[in-house]
Amino acid sequence: MTDKYKAAAEAREAALCEPCRGIQRNWRRAPGHAELVQTQNWKEERDGKPVTITRHRCDRCGSIWDYENDKNNQQAGWSLPTR
Repeated sequence: MTDKYKAAAEAREAALCEPCRGIQRNWRRAPGHAELVQTQNWKEERDGKPVTITRHRCDRCGSIWDYENDKNNQQAGWSLPTR
């Protein structure tokens, strides 16, 4: 099962365009890139406080990105959601 997960993660990485590969993940306030289009946003609770999560789609490669804006967590930020 772990090998399947690793293979899926590697395939997802290989499908990213050059600008998407350059996004610094899990670091709050890291920039995205110009071809990311915001699609939706919502709030979730983290340690009893609301956190805004914004979903983006890359116009170049079609990758879906989530940006978590949690002022209390420096390691929040960009991530590729698992599907």
